[in-house]
Amino acid sequence: MNPSTSQSEFHVVFGAGPLGQSVARELVQRGKLVRMVNRSGKAPLGLPANVSVIAADVYNRDAARAAARGAAVVYQCTNAPYDKWPEMFPPLQANITEAAISANATLVVADNLYAYGDVNGPLHEGLPYAAHTRKGRTRAQMAEAVLTAHNTGKVRVAIARGSDFYGPGVLESAAGDRMFGRALQGKAAEVLGNIDAPHTYTFIDDFGKALVVLGEREAALGQIWHASNAETVTTRQFVAMVYEELGQPPKVAVMGRAMLWIGGLFIPAAREIVEMMYEFEKPFVVDSNKFERAFGIKGTPLREAVRQTVAWYQQWAGADALKS
Repeated sequence: MNPSTSQSEFHVVFGAGPLGQSVARELVQRGKLVRMVNRSGKAPLGLPANVSVIAADVYNRDAARAAARGAAVVYQCTNAPYDKWPEMFPPLQANITEAAISANATLVVADNLYAYGDVNGPLHEGLPYAAHTRKGRTRAQMAEAVLTAHNTGKVRVAIARGSDFYGPGVLESAAGDRMFGRALQGKAAEVLGNIDAPHTYTFIDDFGKALVVLGEREAALGQIWHASNAETVTTRQFVAMVYEELGQPPKVAVMGRAMLWIGGLFIPAAREIVEMMYEFEKPFVVDSNKFERAFGIKGTPLREAVRQTVAWYQQWAGADALKS
């Protein structure tokens, strides 16, 4: 059975952050009925008006099941507090998995690249899980859990992985408000590590489209896929594109391990970034050829994606979206 053949079918997106919003936008463009689930029940700024938004505490399994009722496809786009992943993230995803099972829905899980650990060379889907960080080990555990559920016939699953993302709505990211928002204010972009090392950044709408495509394709199930990316450039080159779009000379402020460690004394999220700094200190190149060959979908060209991101920041500057 192809889980996504009807235009009127019902899709449930858990998580109302930028990725969940991107998934919802893509589904609406395809004529699907969409329910978004978050804690507050409030619609994020810019969400299509025909997306329904409900409140649910997904740490409550019964609430998660009720939120997914009737879904053909469930998308796991939620997150847990960055400094509490090991204890809070696995049960959150487990409840969403149970919700998909109860609805007899396909489950599409959004993931990142932490599970691979510190890799020399391009990151591809065939790499073993060799994470040395607590967040990487958590991600590996979560991926193994949902694939086991698939392999034992409990639920149909596909996993999409993206790198550090940017784009409309993205604030909390290495390429979020501290890069685009500060550039818009004429300040120096705050970036991590070695800015002359190549680093793959994932455009949020490419990531969202990847999740929707995986939910449509029977052949995608039981596998891990890297969302399509544009060409990889250095962080310095990436930042230069942002400032060029704004008609300004680039300005960069680099943060290293020592600065993050000091900041982490007061800000838990900054402390958590330290163990992931290996991603920014040497080349971090993501291979998305598997997805691109299978589905014929390339990543949005970098300059076009940067242009769309800058336009979103210009539109929403000063709005509540940039104050949270």
